[in-house]
Amino acid sequence: MTETSIVKHKDLSERTLGILLLLPAALLLLVIVVYPIATLFWNSLHSADPNNPQAEELFVGLDNYTRAFVDDRFWNSTLKTVLYVVVTVPGALLVGLGLALLANQPFRVKWPVRLGLLLPWALPLVFAGLIFRWFFEYKTGVVNDWLAALGMEPPQWLSDPTLAFWAICIAITWKASSFMALMLLAGLQTIPRSLYEAAEVDGATSWQQFVEITLPMLRPAIFVALIFRTITAVQTFDIPYAMTGGGPGDATETLAMYINKMTLDFLDFGYGSALAALMFLISMVATSGYLRYTRRSAARSGE
Repeated sequence: MTETSIVKHKDLSERTLGILLLLPAALLLLVIVVYPIATLFWNSLHSADPNNPQAEELFVGLDNYTRAFVDDRFWNSTLKTVLYVVVTVPGALLVGLGLALLANQPFRVKWPVRLGLLLPWALPLVFAGLIFRWFFEYKTGVVNDWLAALGMEPPQWLSDPTLAFWAICIAITWKASSFMALMLLAGLQTIPRSLYEAAEVDGATSWQQFVEITLPMLRPAIFVALIFRTITAVQTFDIPYAMTGGGPGDATETLAMYINKMTLDFLDFGYGSALAALMFLISMVATSGYLRYTRRSAARSGE
Protein backbone atom coordinates (compact mmCIF):
# COMPACT_ATOMS: atom_id res chain seq x y z
CA MET A 1 0.00 0.00 0.00
CA THR A 2 1.49 3.31 -1.09
CA GLU A 3 1.80 6.37 1.13
CA THR A 4 -0.87 8.21 -0.91
CA SER A 5 -3.42 5.42 -0.42
CA ILE A 6 -2.67 5.35 3.32
CA VAL A 7 -3.33 9.10 3.57
CA LYS A 8 -6.57 8.75 1.58
CA HIS A 9 -7.67 5.86 3.78
CA LYS A 10 -6.90 7.93 6.89
CA ASP A 11 -8.87 10.90 5.53
CA LEU A 12 -11.78 8.64 4.63
CA SER A 13 -11.81 7.16 8.13
CA GLU A 14 -11.76 10.60 9.75
CA ARG A 15 -14.57 11.73 7.46
CA THR A 16 -16.61 8.64 8.31
CA LEU A 17 -15.98 9.15 12.01
CA GLY A 18 -17.10 12.76 11.73
CA ILE A 19 -20.31 11.73 9.97
CA LEU A 20 -21.04 9.08 12.59
CA LEU A 21 -20.49 11.58 15.40
CA LEU A 22 -22.75 14.18 13.78
CA LEU A 23 -25.47 11.69 12.83
CA PRO A 24 -27.24 11.58 16.25
CA ALA A 25 -27.34 15.39 16.42
CA ALA A 26 -28.63 15.55 12.83
CA LEU A 27 -31.37 13.02 13.56
CA LEU A 28 -32.37 14.88 16.71
CA LEU A 29 -32.50 18.15 14.75
CA LEU A 30 -34.61 16.43 12.11
CA VAL A 31 -37.10 15.10 14.66
CA ILE A 32 -37.55 18.17 16.89
CA VAL A 33 -37.04 20.99 14.35
CA VAL A 34 -37.37 20.02 10.70
CA TYR A 35 -40.34 17.64 11.04
CA PRO A 36 -42.52 20.01 13.15
CA ILE A 37 -41.79 22.94 10.82
CA ALA A 38 -42.58 20.85 7.74
CA THR A 39 -45.80 19.65 9.40
CA LEU A 40 -46.72 23.24 10.24
CA PHE A 41 -46.34 24.38 6.63
CA TRP A 42 -48.22 21.31 5.38
CA ASN A 43 -51.13 21.98 7.76
CA SER A 44 -51.20 25.61 6.64
CA LEU A 45 -52.11 24.39 3.14
CA HIS A 46 -55.20 22.58 4.42
CA SER A 47 -58.46 23.57 6.04
CA ALA A 48 -60.99 21.73 8.17
CA ASP A 49 -64.53 22.45 9.26
CA PRO A 50 -64.37 23.72 12.90
CA ASN A 51 -67.93 22.48 13.43
CA ASN A 52 -66.98 18.97 12.38
CA PRO A 53 -63.40 18.15 13.51
CA GLN A 54 -63.82 14.55 12.33
CA ALA A 55 -64.28 15.63 8.72
CA GLU A 56 -61.40 15.16 6.31
CA GLU A 57 -59.13 18.16 5.81
CA LEU A 58 -59.26 19.80 2.39
CA PHE A 59 -56.23 21.01 0.47
CA VAL A 60 -56.70 24.75 -0.08
CA GLY A 61 -53.22 25.75 -1.20
CA LEU A 62 -52.32 29.31 -0.27
CA ASP A 63 -55.87 30.34 0.64
CA ASN A 64 -55.03 30.56 4.35
CA TYR A 65 -52.14 32.93 3.60
CA THR A 66 -54.36 35.03 1.33
CA ARG A 67 -56.91 35.17 4.13
CA ALA A 68 -54.22 36.41 6.54
CA PHE A 69 -53.22 39.28 4.29
CA VAL A 70 -56.78 40.64 4.24
CA ASP A 71 -57.38 39.98 7.95
CA ASP A 72 -57.32 43.27 9.87
CA ARG A 73 -56.87 41.47 13.16
CA PHE A 74 -53.76 39.72 11.84
CA TRP A 75 -52.23 43.05 10.86
CA ASN A 76 -53.21 44.63 14.18
CA SER A 77 -51.65 41.81 16.21
CA THR A 78 -48.55 41.83 14.00
CA LEU A 79 -48.18 45.59 14.45
CA LYS A 80 -48.49 45.22 18.22
CA THR A 81 -45.87 42.46 18.16
CA VAL A 82 -43.49 44.65 16.15
CA LEU A 83 -44.04 47.52 18.59
CA TYR A 84 -43.25 45.22 21.52
CA VAL A 85 -40.03 44.20 19.73
CA VAL A 86 -39.05 47.80 18.93
CA VAL A 87 -39.64 48.99 22.51
CA THR A 88 -38.60 46.06 24.68
CA VAL A 89 -35.52 44.74 22.85
CA PRO A 90 -33.51 48.02 23.02
CA GLY A 91 -34.95 48.69 26.48
CA ALA A 92 -33.86 45.30 27.79
CA LEU A 93 -30.44 45.79 26.20
CA LEU A 94 -29.87 49.16 27.87
CA VAL A 95 -31.12 48.02 31.28
CA GLY A 96 -29.27 44.69 30.98
CA LEU A 97 -26.03 46.43 30.02
CA GLY A 98 -26.28 48.68 33.07
CA LEU A 99 -26.97 45.71 35.33
CA ALA A 100 -24.10 43.73 33.79
CA LEU A 101 -21.66 46.62 34.33
CA LEU A 102 -22.87 46.89 37.92
CA ALA A 103 -22.49 43.15 38.53
CA ASN A 104 -19.00 43.24 37.01
CA GLN A 105 -17.74 45.69 39.61
CA PRO A 106 -15.16 44.32 42.09
CA PHE A 107 -17.53 43.66 44.96
CA ARG A 108 -16.09 41.80 47.91
CA VAL A 109 -19.16 39.52 47.96
CA LYS A 110 -20.49 39.07 44.42
CA TRP A 111 -23.08 36.32 44.77
CA PRO A 112 -25.98 38.49 46.06
CA VAL A 113 -25.65 40.82 43.05
CA ARG A 114 -25.53 37.96 40.56
CA LEU A 115 -28.34 36.13 42.32
CA GLY A 116 -30.39 39.29 41.91
CA LEU A 117 -29.81 39.02 38.15
CA LEU A 118 -30.68 35.34 38.04
CA LEU A 119 -33.97 35.44 39.94
CA PRO A 120 -36.00 37.60 37.46
CA TRP A 121 -34.80 35.41 34.58
CA ALA A 122 -35.77 32.23 36.44
CA LEU A 123 -39.22 33.57 37.32
CA PRO A 124 -42.00 32.00 35.18
CA LEU A 125 -43.33 34.39 32.55
CA VAL A 126 -46.97 34.05 33.61
CA PHE A 127 -46.01 34.69 37.24
CA ALA A 128 -44.13 37.84 36.19
CA GLY A 129 -47.20 38.97 34.25
CA LEU A 130 -49.46 38.42 37.26
CA ILE A 131 -47.06 40.35 39.50
CA PHE A 132 -47.11 43.37 37.17
CA ARG A 133 -50.86 43.07 36.75
CA TRP A 134 -51.11 43.54 40.49
CA PHE A 135 -48.65 46.46 40.32
CA PHE A 136 -50.82 48.28 37.76
CA GLU A 137 -54.27 47.45 39.22
CA TYR A 138 -56.47 50.53 39.42
CA LYS A 139 -57.66 50.20 43.04
CA THR A 140 -55.11 47.95 44.76
CA GLY A 141 -52.01 48.41 42.60
CA VAL A 142 -48.71 49.57 44.02
CA VAL A 143 -48.09 52.08 41.22
CA ASN A 144 -51.40 53.88 41.78
CA ASP A 145 -50.80 53.91 45.52
CA TRP A 146 -47.53 55.76 44.90
CA LEU A 147 -49.20 58.19 42.49
CA ALA A 148 -52.01 58.87 44.98
CA ALA A 149 -49.45 59.52 47.72
CA LEU A 150 -47.86 62.13 45.43
CA GLY A 151 -51.25 63.82 44.94
CA MET A 152 -51.74 62.58 41.36
CA GLU A 153 -54.89 61.07 39.87
CA PRO A 154 -54.38 57.29 39.50
CA PRO A 155 -54.95 56.23 35.88
CA GLN A 156 -56.65 53.02 34.80
CA TRP A 157 -53.53 51.39 33.43
CA LEU A 158 -54.97 48.13 32.13
CA SER A 159 -58.21 49.61 30.78
CA ASP A 160 -56.61 52.24 28.56
CA PRO A 161 -55.05 50.86 25.31
CA THR A 162 -52.00 53.13 25.37
CA LEU A 163 -51.30 52.79 29.09
CA ALA A 164 -51.83 49.01 28.95
CA PHE A 165 -49.30 48.78 26.12
CA TRP A 166 -46.67 50.67 28.12
CA ALA A 167 -47.40 48.70 31.28
CA ILE A 168 -46.79 45.47 29.36
CA CYS A 169 -43.58 46.90 27.86
CA ILE A 170 -42.32 47.73 31.35
CA ALA A 171 -43.04 44.18 32.52
CA ILE A 172 -41.38 42.58 29.49
CA THR A 173 -38.34 44.84 29.76
CA TRP A 174 -37.92 44.01 33.45
CA LYS A 175 -38.20 40.29 32.77
CA ALA A 176 -35.89 40.27 29.73
CA SER A 177 -33.21 42.61 31.09
CA SER A 178 -31.92 39.97 33.51
CA PHE A 179 -31.33 37.55 30.61
CA MET A 180 -29.51 40.27 28.68
CA ALA A 181 -27.48 41.15 31.77
CA LEU A 182 -26.36 37.54 32.30
CA MET A 183 -25.21 37.21 28.68
CA LEU A 184 -23.44 40.56 28.70
CA LEU A 185 -21.83 39.80 32.06
CA ALA A 186 -20.29 36.68 30.53
CA GLY A 187 -18.95 38.84 27.71
CA LEU A 188 -17.55 41.44 30.13
CA GLN A 189 -15.59 38.79 32.00
CA THR A 190 -13.73 37.82 28.81
CA ILE A 191 -12.26 41.33 28.38
CA PRO A 192 -8.64 41.36 29.63
CA ARG A 193 -8.06 43.66 32.57
CA SER A 194 -4.70 44.65 31.06
CA LEU A 195 -6.51 46.70 28.39
CA TYR A 196 -8.09 48.92 31.04
CA GLU A 197 -4.81 49.24 32.93
CA ALA A 198 -3.01 50.37 29.75
CA ALA A 199 -5.81 52.87 29.04
CA GLU A 200 -5.53 54.29 32.57
CA VAL A 201 -1.79 54.74 32.09
CA ASP A 202 -2.51 56.67 28.88
CA GLY A 203 -4.92 58.93 30.79
CA ALA A 204 -8.21 57.62 29.34
CA THR A 205 -11.34 58.49 31.30
CA SER A 206 -13.92 55.90 32.36
CA TRP A 207 -16.22 56.95 29.53
CA GLN A 208 -13.41 56.66 26.98
CA GLN A 209 -12.58 53.19 28.29
CA PHE A 210 -16.22 52.19 27.96
CA VAL A 211 -16.52 53.48 24.39
CA GLU A 212 -13.10 52.37 23.09
CA ILE A 213 -12.68 49.07 24.95
CA THR A 214 -15.86 47.75 26.53
CA LEU A 215 -18.33 48.27 23.69
CA PRO A 216 -16.10 46.96 20.85
CA MET A 217 -15.04 43.90 22.86
CA LEU A 218 -18.63 43.30 23.98
CA ARG A 219 -20.12 43.52 20.47
CA PRO A 220 -20.28 39.72 19.81
CA ALA A 221 -22.10 39.12 23.10
CA ILE A 222 -24.47 42.01 22.34
CA PHE A 223 -25.40 40.56 18.95
CA VAL A 224 -25.98 37.08 20.36
CA ALA A 225 -28.17 38.53 23.11
CA LEU A 226 -30.10 40.63 20.58
CA ILE A 227 -30.75 37.63 18.35
CA PHE A 228 -32.17 35.53 21.19
CA ARG A 229 -34.15 38.42 22.65
CA THR A 230 -35.65 39.41 19.28
CA ILE A 231 -36.82 35.86 18.59
CA THR A 232 -38.49 35.60 22.01
CA ALA A 233 -39.99 39.09 21.60
CA VAL A 234 -41.62 38.08 18.30
CA GLN A 235 -43.16 35.13 20.15
CA THR A 236 -44.41 37.27 23.08
CA PHE A 237 -47.47 35.65 24.65
CA ASP A 238 -47.33 34.96 28.40
CA ILE A 239 -46.93 38.42 29.95
CA PRO A 240 -49.57 40.24 27.83
CA TYR A 241 -51.94 37.29 28.28
CA ALA A 242 -51.51 37.33 32.06
CA MET A 243 -51.80 41.12 32.36
CA THR A 244 -54.62 42.01 29.95
CA GLY A 245 -55.65 38.89 28.01
CA GLY A 246 -55.09 40.99 24.88
CA GLY A 247 -57.48 43.72 26.03
CA PRO A 248 -58.97 46.14 26.26
CA GLY A 249 -60.63 44.64 23.20
CA ASP A 250 -57.69 43.44 21.14
CA ALA A 251 -55.52 46.53 21.77
CA THR A 252 -52.62 44.59 23.31
CA GLU A 253 -53.07 41.31 21.46
CA THR A 254 -49.86 39.85 20.02
CA LEU A 255 -49.55 37.58 17.01
CA ALA A 256 -48.88 34.58 19.26
CA MET A 257 -52.09 35.32 21.21
CA TYR A 258 -54.08 35.56 17.98
CA ILE A 259 -52.65 32.23 16.83
CA ASN A 260 -53.64 30.68 20.15
CA LYS A 261 -57.19 32.00 19.76
CA MET A 262 -57.59 30.73 16.21
CA THR A 263 -56.25 27.24 16.94
CA LEU A 264 -57.57 26.51 20.46
CA ASP A 265 -60.66 28.71 20.76
CA PHE A 266 -61.96 28.54 17.18
CA LEU A 267 -60.31 25.21 16.21
CA ASP A 268 -59.24 26.66 12.85
CA PHE A 269 -56.00 24.69 12.67
CA GLY A 270 -55.29 25.43 9.01
CA TYR A 271 -55.49 29.19 9.42
CA GLY A 272 -53.69 29.03 12.78
CA SER A 273 -50.88 27.05 11.14
CA ALA A 274 -50.61 29.67 8.39
CA LEU A 275 -50.35 32.43 11.00
CA ALA A 276 -47.70 30.43 12.89
CA ALA A 277 -45.77 29.93 9.64
CA LEU A 278 -45.84 33.68 9.02
CA MET A 279 -44.58 34.33 12.56
CA PHE A 280 -41.78 31.83 11.93
CA LEU A 281 -40.83 33.69 8.74
CA ILE A 282 -40.82 37.02 10.63
CA SER A 283 -38.44 35.51 13.21
CA MET A 284 -36.16 34.22 10.47
CA VAL A 285 -36.09 37.61 8.72
CA ALA A 286 -35.18 39.39 11.97
CA THR A 287 -32.47 36.83 12.76
CA SER A 288 -31.00 36.93 9.26
CA GLY A 289 -30.77 40.72 9.52
CA TYR A 290 -28.66 40.45 12.67
CA LEU A 291 -26.47 37.74 11.15
CA ARG A 292 -25.95 39.74 7.94
CA TYR A 293 -24.89 42.78 9.94
CA THR A 294 -22.57 40.62 12.04
CA ARG A 295 -20.88 39.21 8.94
CA ARG A 296 -20.41 42.68 7.48
CA SER A 297 -18.93 43.94 10.74
CA ALA A 298 -16.56 40.96 10.88
CA ALA A 299 -15.52 41.55 7.28
CA ARG A 300 -14.82 45.23 7.93
CA SER A 301 -12.81 44.47 11.07
CA GLY A 302 -10.79 41.84 9.17
CA GLU A 303 -9.74 44.28 6.45
